[in-house]
Amino acid sequence: MTYQIDPKHSAARFKIRHMMIANVGGEFNSVSGTVDFDDSKPDQSRIEASIDANSLHTGDPQRDGHIKGADFFDVAQYPTITFRSSKVTANGSGYKVAGDLTLHGVTKPVTLTVEAVSPEITDPWSGQRRGLTATTTFNRKDFGMGWNAPAGGGVMLSENVEITLDLEMSRSAA
Repeated sequence: MTYQIDPKHSAARFKIRHMMIANVGGEFNSVSGTVDFDDSKPDQSRIEASIDANSLHTGDPQRDGHIKGADFFDVAQYPTITFRSSKVTANGSGYKVAGDLTLHGVTKPVTLTVEAVSPEITDPWSGQRRGLTATTTFNRKDFGMGWNAPAGGGVMLSENVEITLDLEMSRSAA
């Protein structure tokens, strides 16, 4: 089945260690794409997703401006974050999805861990929907985002960024 990611009901959330004492985070609320998925043949599944980098928000407009700027996402030059799967394998009740993440103009392989994909339901408008949550962690320096500053005997930001994708999808018309 082919599903469209519903941008109104999906988000990509991130968190990073700040001053090595607490996590801070934010989200991108403009996620779109296509998921071809068959429970009985996960190895034939394909995922293509994109995120509007400018849809980032952390709850602090000044921080948002810094993160959208040249030190991090540089959304003026790199307005889109993309993921394209290369391999999907069953993993317990969920899946491992290997693929290429393109972020800040750099493409690197990542693996998403997908919790069990929800059963398909019929929504109030007679459409078919499913949901899933996927997680991964990557090193932001691998994507050319190395900005940092000294803080409290350590550094302002950790190198690793944790990502959680919460996706709601609707089945495409045949």
